[in-house]
Amino acid sequence: MQNSPKGPLSIRMLETPTEMEAVEDLERLIWPGSETDVIPSHLLLAAVHGGGLVIGAFDETTDPTLLVGFVFGFPGLYYTPDGPRIKHCSHQLGVLPEYRNSGIGFRLKRAQWQMVRHQGIDRITWTFDPLLSRNAHLNIARLGTVCNSYLRNFYGEMRDGMNQGWPSDRFEVDWWVNSRRVEHRLSIHARRRLQLVDFQEAETLIVRALSPLPDFSPQENPLIVLEIPVDILEMKARDPVLANTWRLYTRSVFEALFSQAYLVTDFIYTTSQDPPGSYYVLSYGEATL
Repeated sequence: MQNSPKGPLSIRMLETPTEMEAVEDLERLIWPGSETDVIPSHLLLAAVHGGGLVIGAFDETTDPTLLVGFVFGFPGLYYTPDGPRIKHCSHQLGVLPEYRNSGIGFRLKRAQWQMVRHQGIDRITWTFDPLLSRNAHLNIARLGTVCNSYLRNFYGEMRDGMNQGWPSDRFEVDWWVNSRRVEHRLSIHARRRLQLVDFQEAETLIVRALSPLPDFSPQENPLIVLEIPVDILEMKARDPVLANTWRLYTRSVFEALFSQAYLVTDFIYTTSQDPPGSYYVLSYGEATL
């Protein structure tokens, strides 16, 4: 369930030195513990000057300058048989802890989607930890990204409080901003979200917690559901050995499935059921785009 923002909320572009200093301060609050991981305000300004985007969310209850969340990205390239093409690299999305689960992240990404389309770019990519269920729910289920790229220890050793002592494995997701898939996910007429029971009734192959991949055929199993922990950060604090076991397990499973042309296309995140559960849905073949 989502919380409500504390008051009237506005989303707007950020462009001035003062605004970028506020973003820099916000980074320290969201990801404490490593000053070297903070993107400095002068670099944010340079990125915006070169076509990048910094978009902020403001709680206007008492102060219209109170920045509570932001999203930052910049232009990049990807390569096709016909040569390089421009994409938007979305690098950071952050919201103050007390404002999370209120839909601010979704609103920031929707604003980014609108601006990138206005720039004439049709693809946005970003990375996230595939074991973070809340992030997966936003990125895959709500925004409509897809993924077939697993990056081992992508950022090397990270020093912030959330990632320290933890392999920085990442998904790199694709957000095809002009696709019907994404437009449907962002529509005010949101689709009914599929639940685990829907896949069970369809006799979908479901791989439960830490179970090895059974023998399967992509032609006979066009859908595979893979369970992950509901709260890996709580597990990491309570039992780091078990959390690392999950990291290595999911690394091997995702790499195996991606090598056989599966894509992550949906995510099931149920905290209201007993027991709660988190599950990736993988679909076979590029037609799922």
